[in-house]
Amino acid sequence: MLFCFPLVVFPLALLLLGFWIWMIVDCATKEPSEGNDKIIWILVILLTNWIGALIYFLVRRPERIRLHGR
Repeated sequence: MLFCFPLVVFPLALLLLGFWIWMIVDCATKEPSEGNDKIIWILVILLTNWIGALIYFLVRRPERIRLHGR
């Protein structure tokens, strides 16, 4: 049982890290530069780790795509 723990946790940690990096890059490259939204969202993602990335993915990203088409 103890042997299986790293086999589950390590891939999950890599997936979360990849998702976190993807959301940082997505925000930095596709978020409009008007106002402070880009800076605030990057800080939220950086400081709250994968939870902030998930919030960005579920809340802001669809709104940005709807408004700006990218």
